Amino acid sequence: MTTDELKQLEAEHIMQTYKRFDVILERGEGCYVYDQAGKKYLDFIGGIATCSIGHANPAVTKAVTDQVGKLTSVSNLYFTEPPILLAKKLSELSGLKKSFFCNSGAEANEAAIKLAKKITGKTDFIAFNNAFHGRTSGSLALTANEAYKKPFLPLTPNVKFAEYDNIDSLQELIDDNTAAVIIEPIQGESGIIVPKNGFLKQVRELCDQGGILMIVDEVQTGIGRTGKFYAYQHEDIMPDIVTTAKGLANGFPIAACMSNLDFEAGDHGTTLGGNALGAAAALATIDYIESHDLQKNAQVIGDYLQESLRNSDFKDKISEVRGMGLMIGVVLKTDDAKEIVNKALQAGLLCNAPTTMVIRMLPPLTVTKQEVDECVAILTEVINS
Repeated sequence: MTTDELKQLEAEHIMQTYKRFDVILERGEGCYVYDQAGKKYLDFIGGIATCSIGHANPAVTKAVTDQVGKLTSVSNLYFTEPPILLAKKLSELSGLKKSFFCNSGAEANEAAIKLAKKITGKTDFIAFNNAFHGRTSGSLALTANEAYKKPFLPLTPNVKFAEYDNIDSLQELIDDNTAAVIIEPIQGESGIIVPKNGFLKQVRELCDQGGILMIVDEVQTGIGRTGKFYAYQHEDIMPDIVTTAKGLANGFPIAACMSNLDFEAGDHGTTLGGNALGAAAALATIDYIESHDLQKNAQVIGDYLQESLRNSDFKDKISEVRGMGLMIGVVLKTDDAKEIVNKALQAGLLCNAPTTMVIRMLPPLTVTKQEVDECVAILTEVINS
């Protein structure tokens, strides 16, 4: 089927919730993907941080193939081994005892909302300006962008928004009805906004003082992307609830809400969440990250990427390079990020523009210095053209 025929079918039969780039991708290998015509693209968006250990990774391919030949999903009415082993592994990595498995970051945040309300008996939450926590009704209420919310009002729970990286702003909003504060360690969808060192620790201390739960949304920042398995670990704190998804199974849909707190039977549920297939993919992904020391690679190559961008031949056209590990935003002096991203696509580089002035990069954790050099060379050609 031709590209035009497929695009026509998509327009007729898929709800138009996305504005897609004008390319149909067919396969991938490592940090590269290929379209129907065989054109090769360097992938520096990595499925928006979902492709943590590279496309068609042999370890995940084997784990999924082996598992799908045995059992995929039997619901949560029965015990299966992979999700139990995955929950144990996540407990070791996070320091939190228990996981509720689901299928997406938004679902994990929905679980966090319900758990916080159940445990505290309170109804209100505090999130932050520019926050993004998902598009379901509950997670959308925690998301700051009014344009996303307006067609779907009213939303629950009740949410107030503090200024990100401003502890005084947060303190002013806390009252007797506050169940929890939810925070992203780095705000990804708003252009890779990194708070000052120590801000998460200040939030933790303020929550402790007020008897309020601290929820950390690690949907985009987690799974080794910032150089630690979870970004909150850079500040040596322990949240009450952590949500994780995206890169957990190298692109296979699985997510978790993790906590030392717990639900009771019937409080929450999901038919497909924590299925054996997804859990097997996640276990293989984590094992690969650990055995190949990819957290360190994220740190080393992330630093190299930032340095290369700051010293590039287009450095006079950028105002800032910010981020941590392999979660990087290039802040332009102009508002043509989306145009640059489209030109980069034509030149063989995938990245994206979460705002009109920021180019976002979330490559697989397996990325090399040579691939960074290729990325910077393409951007140089595109930006200076």
